[in-house]
Amino acid sequence: MAFLIVLAALAFLMLAAYRGYSVILFAPLAALGAVLLTDPALVAPMFTGLFMDKMVGFLKLYFPVFMLGAVFGKLIELSGFSRAIVAGTIGLVGRGRAILSIVLVCALLTYGGVSLFVVVFAVYPFAAELFRQSGIPKRLIPGTIALGAFTFTMDSLPGTPQIQNIIPTGYFGTDAWAAPWLGTLGSAFILAAGLAYLEWRRRRAAAAGEGYGGELANEPAPFEGERLAHPLVALLPLLLVGVCNKLFTDLIPRAYGATQSFSPSVVGKAEPVVQEVSKLAAIWAVEGALLAGILCVLAFAWRPVARRFAEGSKAAVAGALLASMNTASEYGFGAVIAALPGFKLVADALHAIPSPLVNEAVTVTALAGITGSASGGMGIALAAMADTFVANAHAAGIPMEVLHRVAAMASGGMDTLPHNGAVITLLAVTGLTHRQSYRDIFAVTLIKTLAVFVAIAIHALTGLV
Repeated sequence: MAFLIVLAALAFLMLAAYRGYSVILFAPLAALGAVLLTDPALVAPMFTGLFMDKMVGFLKLYFPVFMLGAVFGKLIELSGFSRAIVAGTIGLVGRGRAILSIVLVCALLTYGGVSLFVVVFAVYPFAAELFRQSGIPKRLIPGTIALGAFTFTMDSLPGTPQIQNIIPTGYFGTDAWAAPWLGTLGSAFILAAGLAYLEWRRRRAAAAGEGYGGELANEPAPFEGERLAHPLVALLPLLLVGVCNKLFTDLIPRAYGATQSFSPSVVGKAEPVVQEVSKLAAIWAVEGALLAGILCVLAFAWRPVARRFAEGSKAAVAGALLASMNTASEYGFGAVIAALPGFKLVADALHAIPSPLVNEAVTVTALAGITGSASGGMGIALAAMADTFVANAHAAGIPMEVLHRVAAMASGGMDTLPHNGAVITLLAVTGLTHRQSYRDIFAVTLIKTLAVFVAIAIHALTGLV
């Protein structure tokens, strides 16, 4: 019964998200409904002590990233840089390769360390412009961005700085470059299969006479300047964000040390505020990089931006509030579900899978799907079962690097179910619904999930690491 309650809560939230209902409202309803059916006395304590705690904790850490990312994306739009990049891209690769262009830009930013959420805000304005000029349906934008930002550069490609590739290092004693051959081959599979699918979808739409679409929501504002910037100048803020993110990630721990504390100037004796820099350096680095990108746009395009900055910034902040609240609600939902007895039953049942790598892959991707979070699902799986994975791998002669790569790749598979925070954010930013665009996101998800088992098969057949 406990297992069915967990499944019912998950199915209810996915259905609500797919039908277009607010996740901010329905995530707590789904989570607390499951608690009510499990132990009614815990509804209020779990709501305050777990759901709200995790939700507010997420906002405390990440809302500035959402807000700065939204402002940065809006300035890219108002400055005309998005249109300049599109013009340069069309001149370089042609209108027929718009999808490839967006995937590569997303991949470049993600591999450069830019947060997935920031990539969505930053890339959407010129993705919309490029798809409009190329006559490609807007509904294909979310699947295209998902392929570029949520898949191979998130957790498959060796060396990626995204958190999904960092979490396994603490459990397996590896580094971000673990299993380079498996990661590279898995990435190539995802990229090739994903592009083939999206191009097939584009050709079908073209054959049916479908264009970009009309009466769409959240369309980028038209550029009102006198002339477009040079494409290289327009690209500079995006590149600057990636470079500064890497630079600040290295410099911040050196400048602040392991911890940083200060005493607030308040009446009476206040306890010192202590910050663990190791847990905050990546967030501070992204925030600093986005500020550098914003200043760069303002420096090169002050006139066109200044005329509409007041209204544009209001829209950006409103979008950031909605996106961050959606994702934070998902974090609260995942925390409550993970605390229920039915969730433990799921985790325990996964122990029965005999192959160590298949066991790890299924466990991580299943828990990521249930919680709606790649990092959350993997964190739960490895915290509970890493010792078992390591023991089974040693017995089978499997290197720790392979365990790392399989765990990382599996985390980014079924996490992108309809209730996933990144999916909801992507659809909110692009002004599309699950009905319009989730089919393509799910197809990319299936390709990503399949890639994990392709990597496992390659290792089993060749011994490659």
